[in-house]
Amino acid sequence: MRFSLFAFAACVATVSSAPTHRDAFEQLLDLVPRQENVTCPKTPSLMPKAADLPAIKTMPDPFLYLDGKTKVKSKDEWYQCRQPEILKLLQEYQYGYYPDHSLETVTATRSGTKLDVTITAGGKTSTISATVNLPSGSGPFPVVIAIGGIDNNVYLKANIAVVTFDYGKVAADSNSKTGSFWTLYNGKDIGVLTAWAWGFHRVLDGIELKVPEIDAKKSGVTGCSRLGKAALAARLFDKRIAVTMPMCSSVQGAGPYRYSLSGQGENLENSKSGAGWWTSSGISQFVNHATQLPYDAHTIVAAIAPRAVILEQGASDQFTDSKGTATVTFLAAKAVYKWLGVGDQLGMSIPKGGHCDMGGYADVLPFVQKVLQGKTTTRNYDDLGSWKAMPEAYPWASTLPA
Repeated sequence: MRFSLFAFAACVATVSSAPTHRDAFEQLLDLVPRQENVTCPKTPSLMPKAADLPAIKTMPDPFLYLDGKTKVKSKDEWYQCRQPEILKLLQEYQYGYYPDHSLETVTATRSGTKLDVTITAGGKTSTISATVNLPSGSGPFPVVIAIGGIDNNVYLKANIAVVTFDYGKVAADSNSKTGSFWTLYNGKDIGVLTAWAWGFHRVLDGIELKVPEIDAKKSGVTGCSRLGKAALAARLFDKRIAVTMPMCSSVQGAGPYRYSLSGQGENLENSKSGAGWWTSSGISQFVNHATQLPYDAHTIVAAIAPRAVILEQGASDQFTDSKGTATVTFLAAKAVYKWLGVGDQLGMSIPKGGHCDMGGYADVLPFVQKVLQGKTTTRNYDDLGSWKAMPEAYPWASTLPA
Protein backbone atom coordinates (compact mmCIF):
# COMPACT_ATOMS: atom_id res chain seq x y z
CA MET A 1 0.00 0.00 0.00
CA ARG A 2 1.35 3.45 -0.91
CA PHE A 3 1.32 6.01 1.88
CA SER A 4 1.19 9.77 1.37
CA LEU A 5 4.19 11.58 2.78
CA PHE A 6 2.59 12.87 5.93
CA ALA A 7 -0.60 10.89 6.33
CA PHE A 8 -0.71 8.17 8.96
CA ALA A 9 -2.04 4.75 8.13
CA ALA A 10 -3.11 2.34 10.82
CA CYS A 11 -1.18 -0.50 9.28
CA VAL A 12 2.58 -0.81 9.66
CA ALA A 13 4.77 0.70 6.95
CA THR A 14 7.68 -1.11 5.34
CA VAL A 15 11.12 0.26 6.19
CA SER A 16 13.50 0.81 3.29
CA SER A 17 15.85 3.47 1.96
CA ALA A 18 15.21 7.19 2.38
CA PRO A 19 13.43 9.09 -0.43
CA THR A 20 15.02 11.67 -2.65
CA HIS A 21 13.91 15.30 -2.47
CA ARG A 22 12.01 14.82 -5.71
CA ASP A 23 10.22 11.76 -4.29
CA ALA A 24 9.18 13.79 -1.26
CA PHE A 25 7.73 16.54 -3.43
CA GLU A 26 5.79 14.08 -5.54
CA GLN A 27 4.24 12.65 -2.40
CA LEU A 28 3.15 16.13 -1.32
CA LEU A 29 0.57 15.93 -4.10
CA ASP A 30 -1.21 13.24 -2.10
CA LEU A 31 -2.18 15.92 0.43
CA VAL A 32 -4.63 17.55 -1.95
CA PRO A 33 -7.44 16.21 -4.15
CA ARG A 34 -6.69 15.67 -7.81
CA GLN A 35 -8.95 17.64 -10.17
CA GLU A 36 -9.35 17.38 -13.89
CA ASN A 37 -8.40 20.24 -16.24
CA VAL A 38 -5.80 21.75 -13.90
CA THR A 39 -2.28 22.05 -15.29
CA CYS A 40 0.43 22.93 -12.81
CA PRO A 41 3.37 25.09 -13.85
CA LYS A 42 6.61 23.16 -13.60
CA THR A 43 8.47 23.63 -10.33
CA PRO A 44 12.25 23.57 -10.93
CA SER A 45 13.94 20.31 -9.93
CA LEU A 46 16.86 22.48 -8.84
CA MET A 47 15.48 25.32 -6.77
CA PRO A 48 16.88 28.82 -7.45
CA LYS A 49 19.49 30.29 -5.16
CA ALA A 50 18.88 33.51 -3.24
CA ALA A 51 21.02 35.48 -5.70
CA ASP A 52 18.71 34.42 -8.53
CA LEU A 53 15.51 35.55 -6.82
CA PRO A 54 14.12 39.09 -7.01
CA ALA A 55 14.12 41.34 -3.97
CA ILE A 56 10.55 42.02 -2.80
CA LYS A 57 10.16 44.55 -0.01
CA THR A 58 6.50 43.78 0.74
CA MET A 59 4.93 40.42 1.58
CA PRO A 60 5.26 38.27 -1.57
CA ASP A 61 2.16 37.44 -3.57
CA PRO A 62 1.21 33.90 -2.46
CA PHE A 63 -0.69 33.38 -5.71
CA LEU A 64 2.45 33.91 -7.83
CA TYR A 65 4.32 30.73 -8.66
CA LEU A 66 8.05 30.37 -8.24
CA ASP A 67 8.52 30.97 -11.96
CA GLY A 68 7.70 34.60 -11.23
CA LYS A 69 5.17 34.98 -14.03
CA THR A 70 2.31 32.50 -13.59
CA LYS A 71 -0.50 33.17 -11.11
CA VAL A 72 -3.08 30.88 -9.57
CA LYS A 73 -6.41 31.10 -11.37
CA SER A 74 -8.72 28.93 -9.27
CA LYS A 75 -9.21 27.37 -5.87
CA ASP A 76 -8.63 23.90 -7.32
CA GLU A 77 -5.34 25.11 -8.72
CA TRP A 78 -4.33 26.56 -5.36
CA TYR A 79 -4.79 23.22 -3.62
CA GLN A 80 -3.47 21.01 -6.38
CA CYS A 81 -0.55 23.09 -7.63
CA ARG A 82 0.42 26.08 -5.53
CA GLN A 83 0.23 24.56 -2.04
CA PRO A 84 2.50 21.64 -3.00
CA GLU A 85 4.95 24.12 -4.54
CA ILE A 86 4.90 26.19 -1.34
CA LEU A 87 5.56 23.07 0.73
CA LYS A 88 8.51 22.24 -1.48
CA LEU A 89 10.07 25.69 -1.28
CA LEU A 90 9.54 25.83 2.49
CA GLN A 91 11.43 22.56 2.83
CA GLU A 92 14.13 23.72 0.45
CA TYR A 93 14.72 27.10 2.06
CA GLN A 94 13.65 26.78 5.71
CA TYR A 95 12.74 23.44 7.25
CA GLY A 96 14.73 20.80 5.43
CA TYR A 97 13.04 17.87 3.75
CA TYR A 98 10.64 16.04 6.04
CA PRO A 99 11.38 12.30 6.43
CA ASP A 100 9.15 9.90 4.52
CA HIS A 101 6.77 8.42 7.10
CA SER A 102 5.97 5.50 4.80
CA LEU A 103 9.48 4.22 5.54
CA GLU A 104 8.87 4.19 9.29
CA THR A 105 7.35 1.49 11.45
CA VAL A 106 5.45 2.89 14.44
CA THR A 107 4.28 0.90 17.45
CA ALA A 108 3.10 2.05 20.87
CA THR A 109 2.57 0.84 24.41
CA ARG A 110 0.61 2.45 27.19
CA SER A 111 0.65 2.18 30.96
CA GLY A 112 -1.83 4.50 32.66
CA THR A 113 -0.99 8.04 31.62
CA LYS A 114 2.35 7.07 30.05
CA LEU A 115 2.41 6.52 26.30
CA ASP A 116 5.59 5.21 24.67
CA VAL A 117 5.86 5.45 20.90
CA THR A 118 8.57 3.43 19.15
CA ILE A 119 9.72 4.34 15.65
CA THR A 120 11.94 2.21 13.44
CA ALA A 121 13.50 3.44 10.21
CA GLY A 122 16.56 2.40 8.27
CA GLY A 123 17.38 -0.34 10.75
CA LYS A 124 17.45 2.10 13.69
CA THR A 125 14.95 2.49 16.51
CA SER A 126 14.01 5.35 18.82
CA THR A 127 11.26 6.09 21.32
CA ILE A 128 9.18 9.11 22.32
CA SER A 129 7.41 9.15 25.69
CA ALA A 130 4.26 11.21 26.17
CA THR A 131 1.90 11.93 29.05
CA VAL A 132 -1.84 11.55 28.50
CA ASN A 133 -4.15 13.83 30.51
CA LEU A 134 -7.85 12.99 30.12
CA PRO A 135 -10.92 14.95 31.22
CA SER A 136 -13.29 13.29 33.65
CA GLY A 137 -16.14 11.38 32.11
CA SER A 138 -16.28 9.16 29.07
CA GLY A 139 -14.75 9.99 25.71
CA PRO A 140 -13.71 9.96 23.07
CA PHE A 141 -12.39 13.47 23.63
CA PRO A 142 -10.69 15.85 21.21
CA VAL A 143 -7.05 16.47 22.06
CA VAL A 144 -4.43 19.19 22.10
CA ILE A 145 -0.84 17.97 21.86
CA ALA A 146 1.46 20.48 23.56
CA ILE A 147 5.15 20.98 24.09
CA GLY A 148 6.77 23.32 26.58
CA GLY A 149 3.82 23.71 28.93
CA ILE A 150 0.13 24.55 28.65
CA ASP A 151 -2.68 25.40 31.04
CA ASN A 152 -3.95 21.82 31.26
CA ASN A 153 -6.88 22.56 33.55
CA VAL A 154 -8.50 25.08 31.20
CA TYR A 155 -8.64 22.45 28.46
CA LEU A 156 -9.51 19.49 30.66
CA LYS A 157 -12.46 21.43 32.11
CA ALA A 158 -13.58 22.05 28.53
CA ASN A 159 -13.53 18.29 27.89
CA ILE A 160 -10.42 18.46 25.72
CA ALA A 161 -7.62 16.00 26.47
CA VAL A 162 -4.06 17.29 26.72
CA VAL A 163 -1.07 15.17 25.68
CA THR A 164 2.45 16.44 26.32
CA PHE A 165 5.93 15.21 25.45
CA ASP A 166 9.48 16.33 26.14
CA TYR A 167 10.57 18.07 22.94
CA GLY A 168 14.19 18.17 24.16
CA LYS A 169 14.32 14.38 24.10
CA VAL A 170 13.02 14.36 20.55
CA ALA A 171 15.69 16.85 19.46
CA ALA A 172 17.90 18.94 21.71
CA ASP A 173 17.50 22.70 21.35
CA SER A 174 21.10 22.96 20.20
CA ASN A 175 23.49 21.85 17.48
CA SER A 176 24.24 18.63 19.34
CA LYS A 177 22.03 16.47 17.06
CA THR A 178 20.89 14.39 20.02
CA GLY A 179 17.44 12.95 20.69
CA SER A 180 15.11 10.35 19.23
CA PHE A 181 14.76 12.17 15.90
CA TRP A 182 18.51 12.31 15.32
CA THR A 183 18.90 8.65 16.32
CA LEU A 184 17.06 7.92 13.09
CA TYR A 185 18.04 10.86 10.90
CA ASN A 186 21.49 12.01 11.94
CA GLY A 187 23.35 13.55 9.03
CA LYS A 188 20.23 14.99 7.41
CA ASP A 189 20.09 18.73 6.72
CA ILE A 190 16.89 19.25 8.69
CA GLY A 191 16.03 21.98 11.19
CA VAL A 192 15.13 21.23 14.80
CA LEU A 193 11.72 22.83 14.21
CA THR A 194 11.02 20.03 11.74
CA ALA A 195 12.30 17.45 14.21
CA TRP A 196 9.90 18.73 16.86
CA ALA A 197 7.09 18.73 14.28
CA TRP A 198 7.91 15.08 13.60
CA GLY A 199 7.60 14.47 17.34
CA PHE A 200 4.03 15.83 17.29
CA HIS A 201 3.19 13.46 14.46
CA ARG A 202 4.61 10.35 16.05
CA VAL A 203 2.81 11.10 19.32
CA LEU A 204 -0.40 11.44 17.33
CA ASP A 205 0.37 8.02 15.81
CA GLY A 206 0.66 6.61 19.32
CA ILE A 207 -2.65 8.18 20.34
CA GLU A 208 -4.34 6.57 17.34
CA LEU A 209 -2.87 3.21 18.26
CA LYS A 210 -3.33 3.09 22.03
CA VAL A 211 -5.64 5.81 23.39
CA PRO A 212 -9.25 5.01 22.43
CA GLU A 213 -10.47 7.66 24.90
CA ILE A 214 -9.20 10.28 22.43
CA ASP A 215 -10.69 11.06 19.03
CA ALA A 216 -7.44 11.55 17.12
CA LYS A 217 -9.32 13.02 14.16
CA LYS A 218 -10.03 16.06 16.34
CA SER A 219 -6.52 17.13 17.26
CA GLY A 220 -4.71 20.40 17.82
CA VAL A 221 -1.03 21.22 18.30
CA THR A 222 0.52 24.04 20.28
CA GLY A 223 3.70 25.46 21.73
CA CYS A 224 5.05 28.89 22.54
CA SER A 225 7.94 30.94 21.17
CA ARG A 226 10.34 28.57 19.35
CA LEU A 227 7.88 25.78 20.15
CA GLY A 228 5.13 27.81 18.49
CA LYS A 229 7.27 27.83 15.37
CA ALA A 230 7.38 24.03 15.64
CA ALA A 231 3.60 23.78 16.07
CA LEU A 232 3.14 25.74 12.85
CA ALA A 233 5.55 23.42 11.06
CA ALA A 234 3.70 20.41 12.48
CA ARG A 235 0.51 21.19 10.58
CA LEU A 236 2.37 21.86 7.36
CA PHE A 237 3.57 18.28 7.28
CA ASP A 238 0.58 16.35 8.64
CA LYS A 239 -2.94 16.80 7.31
CA ARG A 240 -4.54 15.05 10.30
CA ILE A 241 -4.16 18.09 12.56
CA ALA A 242 -7.45 20.01 12.75
CA VAL A 243 -6.29 23.20 14.48
CA THR A 244 -2.87 24.78 14.88
CA MET A 245 -2.17 27.08 17.82
CA PRO A 246 1.24 28.81 17.45
CA MET A 247 1.73 31.06 20.49
CA CYS A 248 4.13 34.04 20.34
CA SER A 249 6.00 32.33 17.50
CA SER A 250 7.51 35.32 15.64
CA VAL A 251 10.22 34.95 12.96
CA GLN A 252 10.47 31.47 11.42
CA GLY A 253 6.91 31.08 12.68
CA ALA A 254 4.07 33.57 12.18
CA GLY A 255 6.22 36.68 12.53
CA PRO A 256 7.08 38.44 9.25
CA TYR A 257 10.64 38.44 7.96
CA ARG A 258 10.16 41.71 6.09
CA TYR A 259 8.62 43.80 8.89
CA SER A 260 9.53 44.31 12.54
CA LEU A 261 6.95 46.44 14.34
CA SER A 262 7.25 45.45 18.01
CA GLY A 263 9.22 43.32 20.44
CA GLN A 264 13.01 43.16 20.50
CA GLY A 265 13.52 43.31 16.76
CA GLU A 266 13.79 39.59 16.03
CA ASN A 267 14.71 39.01 12.40
CA LEU A 268 16.25 36.35 10.20
CA GLU A 269 19.77 37.52 10.94
CA ASN A 270 19.67 37.44 14.73
CA SER A 271 17.50 34.33 14.94
CA LYS A 272 19.79 32.40 12.61
CA SER A 273 22.92 33.51 14.45
CA GLY A 274 21.36 32.84 17.86
CA ALA A 275 19.79 29.45 17.12
CA GLY A 276 20.87 28.40 13.66
CA TRP A 277 19.82 24.80 14.33
CA TRP A 278 16.11 25.68 14.25
CA THR A 279 16.17 25.69 10.46
CA SER A 280 18.11 23.87 7.76
CA SER A 281 21.14 25.35 6.03
CA GLY A 282 18.92 26.38 3.11
CA ILE A 283 17.91 29.64 4.75
CA SER A 284 21.49 30.77 5.43
CA GLN A 285 21.86 32.18 1.92
CA PHE A 286 19.09 34.67 2.74
CA VAL A 287 20.83 36.16 5.77
CA ASN A 288 21.11 39.90 5.01
CA HIS A 289 18.95 39.19 1.94
CA ALA A 290 15.57 38.41 3.53
CA THR A 291 13.70 40.40 0.86
CA GLN A 292 14.76 37.72 -1.63
CA LEU A 293 12.91 34.97 0.22
CA PRO A 294 10.18 33.75 -2.17
CA TYR A 295 7.76 33.54 0.77
CA ASP A 296 7.08 35.07 4.17
CA ALA A 297 5.15 34.07 7.28
CA HIS A 298 1.77 34.60 5.60
CA THR A 299 2.75 32.01 2.98
CA ILE A 300 3.44 29.48 5.72
CA VAL A 301 0.03 30.09 7.29
CA ALA A 302 -1.77 30.06 3.93
CA ALA A 303 -0.19 26.70 3.09
CA ILE A 304 -2.24 25.20 5.95
CA ALA A 305 -5.61 26.27 4.52
CA PRO A 306 -8.35 25.13 4.65
CA ARG A 307 -7.44 23.76 8.08
CA ALA A 308 -7.84 26.03 11.10
CA VAL A 309 -5.11 28.23 12.58
CA ILE A 310 -5.36 30.53 15.58
CA LEU A 311 -2.37 32.87 15.92
CA GLU A 312 -1.69 34.16 19.44
CA GLN A 313 0.54 37.06 20.39
CA GLY A 314 0.57 38.83 23.74
CA ALA A 315 -0.10 42.55 23.36
CA SER A 316 2.72 43.21 25.83
CA ASP A 317 5.15 40.61 24.45
CA GLN A 318 8.54 42.18 24.99
CA PHE A 319 10.38 39.76 22.71
CA THR A 320 8.40 38.76 19.61
CA ASP A 321 6.73 40.88 16.95
CA SER A 322 3.09 40.79 18.04
CA LYS A 323 2.12 43.85 16.04
CA GLY A 324 3.73 42.60 12.84
CA THR A 325 2.12 39.18 13.23
CA ALA A 326 -1.32 40.76 13.70
CA THR A 327 -1.28 43.63 11.22
CA VAL A 328 0.80 42.02 8.47
CA THR A 329 0.99 38.20 8.63
CA PHE A 330 -2.52 37.55 9.88
CA LEU A 331 -4.26 39.89 7.49
CA ALA A 332 -2.19 38.80 4.48
CA ALA A 333 -2.95 35.14 5.21
CA LYS A 334 -6.58 36.03 5.95
CA ALA A 335 -6.93 37.34 2.40
CA VAL A 336 -6.06 33.85 1.12
CA TYR A 337 -8.36 32.09 3.57
CA LYS A 338 -11.26 34.39 2.62
CA TRP A 339 -10.60 33.85 -1.08
CA LEU A 340 -10.76 30.11 -0.47
CA GLY A 341 -14.10 30.57 1.32
CA VAL A 342 -12.75 29.53 4.74
CA GLY A 343 -12.09 32.90 6.35
CA ASP A 344 -13.54 31.77 9.67
CA GLN A 345 -10.82 29.11 9.95
CA LEU A 346 -8.09 31.67 10.62
CA GLY A 347 -8.14 33.80 13.76
CA MET A 348 -5.95 36.20 15.71
CA SER A 349 -5.76 36.32 19.51
CA ILE A 350 -4.11 39.32 21.23
CA PRO A 351 -4.45 38.89 25.00
CA LYS A 352 -3.05 41.49 27.39
CA GLY A 353 -0.18 39.37 28.69
CA GLY A 354 3.48 39.17 27.77
CA HIS A 355 5.60 36.51 26.15
CA CYS A 356 4.23 32.99 26.65
CA ASP A 357 1.75 34.15 29.28
CA MET A 358 -0.31 31.08 30.19
CA GLY A 359 -3.47 33.19 29.93
CA GLY A 360 -3.10 32.99 26.17
CA TYR A 361 -4.29 29.40 26.19
CA ALA A 362 -7.60 30.42 27.72
CA ASP A 363 -7.87 33.26 25.22
CA VAL A 364 -7.71 30.95 22.21
CA LEU A 365 -9.95 28.26 23.77
CA PRO A 366 -13.27 29.42 22.23
CA PHE A 367 -11.71 29.22 18.76
CA VAL A 368 -10.32 25.76 19.52
CA GLN A 369 -13.71 24.60 20.81
CA LYS A 370 -15.35 25.87 17.64
CA VAL A 371 -13.05 23.69 15.56
CA LEU A 372 -12.74 20.59 17.73
CA GLN A 373 -16.18 20.52 19.36
CA GLY A 374 -18.39 22.41 16.91
CA LYS A 375 -19.30 25.03 19.49
CA THR A 376 -20.33 28.55 18.55
CA THR A 377 -18.59 31.63 19.89
CA THR A 378 -19.37 35.32 19.87
CA ARG A 379 -15.71 36.14 20.24
CA ASN A 380 -14.34 38.21 17.34
CA TYR A 381 -11.00 36.70 16.38
CA ASP A 382 -10.53 39.32 13.67
CA ASP A 383 -10.27 42.11 16.25
CA LEU A 384 -6.81 43.74 16.30
CA GLY A 385 -7.66 46.14 19.11
CA SER A 386 -5.89 49.48 18.71
CA TRP A 387 -3.64 48.21 15.92
CA LYS A 388 -4.51 49.10 12.35
CA ALA A 389 -4.25 47.03 9.22
CA MET A 390 -1.27 47.62 6.91
CA PRO A 391 -2.64 46.87 3.42
CA GLU A 392 0.46 48.49 1.89
CA ALA A 393 2.37 45.43 3.15
CA TYR A 394 0.32 43.06 0.98
CA PRO A 395 -0.80 45.10 -2.08
CA TRP A 396 -1.62 41.97 -4.10
CA ALA A 397 -4.67 41.42 -1.83
CA SER A 398 -6.55 44.20 -3.63
CA THR A 399 -6.64 42.17 -6.87
CA LEU A 400 -7.20 38.54 -5.92
CA PRO A 401 -7.81 35.86 -8.58
CA ALA A 402 -11.37 35.82 -9.85
